[in-house]
Amino acid sequence: MDDGLRGDLLGRLYDVLASPLRSIVRELSALLAPYVAHSALVVLAADTSGGRLQGTGDAAFIRGVSGLELDRLRREAPSVEAVRRTSLLIEGVERSVLLVLSRNDAVLVVADPGPLDDPSQVLDIWNIVALHVQERADEAAPEYLQHARATSGARLKALTELADEYSMTLESVLSILRSPRVGDAEARGAGIVRAADGLVSLRTASDQVRTLTEEPVMTAFDRLKEDLRPMTRHREIEVQFVDPPTDGRPLPGEVARGARAVVRRALLSLVDLPGVGRARVQWDCDGTNLLMSIRDDGPGTMSGADAVVGGIRQRIQALNGRLSVDATPGWGTELSAVIPLDPPRAHAASAAMAHLRPREVQVAALLAAGYRNRAIADELGISENTVKFHVSRILQKLGTASRGEAIAVLLAAKGS
Repeated sequence: MDDGLRGDLLGRLYDVLASPLRSIVRELSALLAPYVAHSALVVLAADTSGGRLQGTGDAAFIRGVSGLELDRLRREAPSVEAVRRTSLLIEGVERSVLLVLSRNDAVLVVADPGPLDDPSQVLDIWNIVALHVQERADEAAPEYLQHARATSGARLKALTELADEYSMTLESVLSILRSPRVGDAEARGAGIVRAADGLVSLRTASDQVRTLTEEPVMTAFDRLKEDLRPMTRHREIEVQFVDPPTDGRPLPGEVARGARAVVRRALLSLVDLPGVGRARVQWDCDGTNLLMSIRDDGPGTMSGADAVVGGIRQRIQALNGRLSVDATPGWGTELSAVIPLDPPRAHAASAAMAHLRPREVQVAALLAAGYRNRAIADELGISENTVKFHVSRILQKLGTASRGEAIAVLLAAKGS
């Protein structure tokens, strides 16, 4: 590639990374079009809008893509950083796709791909974009983490109810079919097999949904070490990592991202403190909580501890966690956090809150605090008309007819 083409590619890649998260997939599609023709792009990756599966292009293809199917293809890939052609069944039709797996396990699906002269170029672009999206997720604001926890609680509650409902239905079918009072042994046998297969499929689907929203604790910790390596390589601080147990319980996605962001922010603060040359980062799991510890060899003063704590306390609280600080003069400072792995139990109010988008969560928080539209607009740096639109959407999603009713629901969710 000559210098002119390389400069053009870098400029357009910068435009992709600088675009709002909701537009990144569309901008990526335009960037890749000269290198591989396609009818649609779909990505499976963590992002700060709370949605893992996003697409642009052919609506029928996007509608027919299953996150579970993409996760299966990701697990079957021979290695990370892979580019391979395969096919997906979309609305009963086999569609050719190009599957691109990034270094951090994010999946890019290129629908109906044309000829591809240089697969490594597409892989390099996707590696950069996928890492950028992951970092945006890891640096998500505390409000996003709180929203993600509420969404997780509502999602798991719905999944549990679905599993219970269908399990009871299928078990009742099995009971009837096994009854000696039912004739036609051949039909009864076929019914038993089908119902039993249905139970297995349902339980498999439930496990897959959980897998999509969880990350093995060792994988999350290894990703943290990989993320921190460039930061620590060029700074005068030595970081010791104490791995969590290999059989520790998987972490919900928002907990893994939030915990990585907490450690990164803490270490960034520590490197600027005088007298800190070493730090130890330890994760553990007790089956119910993620236990995190960050210890330094600094002077052990509370003023130094406050400088570190200031940037992470809100994130831990947003995950319903607890933070404690132990500063010992001459021995250093230890930050300890306990973050529950189970999301808060969802009830009507918190389930309604889970349907709000991140910007709507910000507007809702100010609405519950008594702000009027103009004050909300000034606080968030948006127009008053945009605030009115968000308030209308909030009322609709909460099923309320007035601001007063909405505030009551919001306060109930906050107190849950």
